[in-house]
Amino acid sequence: MIRIAIADDHTLFAKGLASLLEEQDDFKVQQIFPNGQELVDYLKTATVEVVLTDLNMPVLDGFGVIEKLKKKKLGPKVVVLSMYDDEKMFKQCVKKGADAFLLKDSDPDEVVFTIHEVLEGRHVLNFDRVLRQANPSSFFDAFREKYKLSKRESEIIHLIKEGNMNKEIAEMLSLSIQTVETHRKNIHQKLQVNSRIELINKIHEMNL
Repeated sequence: MIRIAIADDHTLFAKGLASLLEEQDDFKVQQIFPNGQELVDYLKTATVEVVLTDLNMPVLDGFGVIEKLKKKKLGPKVVVLSMYDDEKMFKQCVKKGADAFLLKDSDPDEVVFTIHEVLEGRHVLNFDRVLRQANPSSFFDAFREKYKLSKRESEIIHLIKEGNMNKEIAEMLSLSIQTVETHRKNIHQKLQVNSRIELINKIHEMNL
């Protein structure tokens, strides 16, 4: 079980995020805190694997959270949640030791995959990836809704259609190859195909 703590002074957002995360069988949200100091104090006696922290908070902000938690060699992984696709903020978080940087309007699946990537040591910290979280894909349509495809899965299908292989897709999207392979596996399951050829044929059959 992956234990998670959230620090965010926007209560509705934090509770909504917690509900989404707890839909995953292997996630458990231990606590939600309105500021970074309460989170840090909690972790003096409690243990979690992942912390999701906002940047703008009272008492102790997200930058302070990163600094304090990264002083602990065996402390939790820190995933930053931000409303702003600001490269300066991103670089500052990376410099202080953040393990990932997500925008608050990211797809839920992006948050889930990022947590797994970070824990497995395969997350790619790249600002271009952050920017892509903010840019809606033109590949949203009835097809995506019908098959319950995520934003990232739709993007990967589009790149497969253009003839890109896993390694190329990973480079384009600033993902690890393992993450792309996991998305491909999920795509195959949702579209009920067993191979790349079947997937490409289905894409062409549906004139996507």
